[in-house]
Amino acid sequence: MTQSNTVTVQILDKEYCIACPAEERANLESAARYLDGKMREIRSSGKVIGADRVAVMAALNITHDLLHKQQHLDQQASSTREHLRTLLGRVDTALSDADGPGA
Repeated sequence: MTQSNTVTVQILDKEYCIACPAEERANLESAARYLDGKMREIRSSGKVIGADRVAVMAALNITHDLLHKQQHLDQQASSTREHLRTLLGRVDTALSDADGPGA
């Protein structure tokens, strides 16, 4: 069973204490740094005012990036599957030709 520890992260100069299993601490800290960077980037643009709005815009941007990357991975997987089907068809054809008449 994993032990929960409290990790303190800083996002936009505010501290947040979060319960987190010890083995996930580095991932949580990395995620917090990433979020902090995105929020600072949005805040510094001057187009969005207020921590809540900055947080929502950061969440939307991160979600958009995630969904875009997932779609790209899905397309790659589909292309790889199709390529594999083609190669398996060639192997089947080669094997059936080798087993055919005169073999």
